Amino acid sequence: MASTLEALKSAAEAALGANILSATIDRHELTLVCRADTIIETCTLLRDTPSLRFEQCVDLCGMDYSAYRDGVWEGSRFAVVCHLLSVANNQRVRVRFFATDDDFPVVPSLVDVWPGVNWFEREAFDLYGIIFDGHPDLRRLLTDYGFVGHPFRKDFPLSGHVEMRYDPVQARVIYQPVTIEPRENTPRIIREENYGG
Repeated sequence: MASTLEALKSAAEAALGANILSATIDRHELTLVCRADTIIETCTLLRDTPSLRFEQCVDLCGMDYSAYRDGVWEGSRFAVVCHLLSVANNQRVRVRFFATDDDFPVVPSLVDVWPGVNWFEREAFDLYGIIFDGHPDLRRLLTDYGFVGHPFRKDFPLSGHVEMRYDPVQARVIYQPVTIEPRENTPRIIREENYGG
């Protein structure tokens, strides 16, 4: 297994060259960290290089590293992580691209490389606020169109900003500021005298 991963790492380094910032093997998985400005070139090479042939992007997600390792993280805050599958070679690889601007994270869209990432990119935009430049239809996917913020960001409040409810007087759904009081949920344990006996 290790020799196969080492061979894959060597093939990826040879094909991608300076596009790779780091390549690590940990827990029997190869992770490549690549420059975000080369995302299309890098992924096209991963797909089309005969020794790699990662035909499928099985997952694409956003990540917020602002509180990673108890806030000790030094580096860009937002990343796009792709999990690729080579059916031909029966191999997998994880590729991570960090957005250079923490205030307005933008990376190029991979829809032209793998059309199936369309909704994955919409989900990462909706939940993390990562903009995919060149995406054909970048709009919210899971939250409502009027939703404020991006709920998977570490700085998003636990109770949100607004709540939605049906108002019978107006006969429609309305938005209003959150009225939920923050509380601490402590499990209540009840011990019965003859429990389990």
